[in-house]
Formats: sequence, structure tokens, C-alpha cells
Amino acid sequence: MIGNGLAYLSVVVRDVAAVAEMLTRDFKLEAAMLTVGSSGTRAPVFPIGETAVALFEVGDPFVGGVERTGVHHLAIEVFGPVSTSLDTSELGMPMLSDSLEWGIGGTQRLLLDPRSTGGVVTYLSEPLSIQKHESNVVERIDHVGVASEDNDKAQDIFSRRLGWTVESTQTDAEIAQIVETFTSDKYGVAYRPKSAELVGGVRVAFITIGDCELEFLQDLNPVGSTEVERGPGSTRQDRNAITHFIQTRGPGLHHLALKVRDIDAQLGRLESAGYTLIDTQGRPGSRQAQIGFIHPGSVGGLLIHLVEREERP
Repeated sequence: MIGNGLAYLSVVVRDVAAVAEMLTRDFKLEAAMLTVGSSGTRAPVFPIGETAVALFEVGDPFVGGVERTGVHHLAIEVFGPVSTSLDTSELGMPMLSDSLEWGIGGTQRLLLDPRSTGGVVTYLSEPLSIQKHESNVVERIDHVGVASEDNDKAQDIFSRRLGWTVESTQTDAEIAQIVETFTSDKYGVAYRPKSAELVGGVRVAFITIGDCELEFLQDLNPVGSTEVERGPGSTRQDRNAITHFIQTRGPGLHHLALKVRDIDAQLGRLESAGYTLIDTQGRPGSRQAQIGFIHPGSVGGLLIHLVEREERP
């Protein structure tokens, strides 16, 4: 296995100070201000379980100056980026550059060639030195969502090559069933069911990295509308969002999911605090979870959803 879990995730938001205040006030998380890169600037870094989340402004050089919000890259924790890079190169996953660069909190890192990681921007990073903190709202990061064009390829990269465990796979589908009825005042009612129609669906693969998973989401049927609907979430809406993301940005990191204990209570509390919610109550999701999405406009452009589920061996 390559590495020891995730050192951190870097996410891009609009107004870092405002989002940091939200995470502190409403999610009961605590940040450390750590140096980033070689510039001497600092960024708020939130330990969440065994993984940390670092916030950056749109256009920050540390995230390549990107102009779009969302999860930008992940860093796999290793104790020797250079020696580990020799191992990944032998696995067909070379570095984009052989030169070490400064990461977060005085660590050093190397970037894997994104062409070898299915579009997931992935660094090998030395461990962060950061004090852990327990929140009474968020247990840990449940998973990091990835918009995927090919889940088989993703499993080859992150499981068979890097050695991480496939936690589970499943298919989520929304199916419509049309029934014709023939109603007579004399002869009663007759029914004729028609063929079921796939409205929307995704193939899902969870790969465990440390104390959370990467959730690879692949469109089950890429033909059809990709309009992102308004209103409460659904499997069709999830599928459309993934397909639209790939069409506009290409495959890559898509959302951040936080594990909580009472999702309906937490969603209600956030709505009362002024957040715009996609789901005002938990709805069924992968792994028999209850999930609820927060509108990214409420969190600086970052798509977050809450997850309540039981752990299974």
C-alpha cells in the first residue's frame, strides 16, 4: 500500500475568512493557521478526523490559480515523497515533476501526473504536524466524491496499483414505471403495466484511504439530459450533476461529505442558521445512508453534504 491515508485536502472557496468562520461556528471545527508553499502566507487548516481540510481563495497560486471553486487536490501522507515516487513510477504512475515543492506547514510534496490518476489531482506529501480536534457535530470526513468517467480504471489506479481497499461497490438507479388504466362504470378497472424506464443512475465505487473513502461516481447511462434540476435531491439529479461536471470540467474531485449522527437535526439547525439546503431532510443514499446536500452558494462555492450511516465491518 502506498502511503498512510490522506494528509490533507485542499479546497477552493470564495471568501476564505467567511467559510472558515462557518466551519468554526456551525460545524464546531477548529482551524490551525499553517504556512503554505514557499511564500510564507498562511491558510486555515481544519483537522477532521485523521484528515485535514485546507481552505484557499479562488486564484491562489498554491492551487494553480484556478478560478473555479470546489475540492482541488488531495495529498497522500508518505514519509518520503522521493522514495515513494520511485515506487509509484514502477506502478505506471510517474511524477509530473521530479522537483520537491513546499506544501502545507513546512512539508514537502511531489505531484503525481494527473493523466495517471484519472483526473484526480494527487500529491505525495510528508505528514502534517497539526493538533487533532473533536467536533460534537462532525465525526469525520465520510468520503470525498469524485466525478468519474471509468470506475474500473479508478479501481485499477487506487486499489490494484496504490494498494487501497475497495470498501464496496453499488449501482444507484431511479426507475420510472408507467401503468395504463382502463376504467369503466360497468366493467371495472383494468391495468396494463409498461416497461420500466431508467430515469437516472450512477455506478459507485468506494475506496478506503485512511479514515475516509474516495467515492467514484460514474454515469450509468451517459445519454440524455444533464440539466441540474431545482428542488430536493434525487438519484437523477445526482447523476445529472456528475455528468454536467465532467462535461464542463472533466473528471476529478467533486464534493466533500461529512459524517454526522443526526442528519435531520443538523440540516434543520443549518437551515435555521440561514444556509440554503438542497435537501431539508435526509434522503436515501449509497451504503444505506441518509444524506443531505447543502447548496454550494452557502459555503463559498464548495459542495458539501452530510451523511448519517452505520459502520459495517
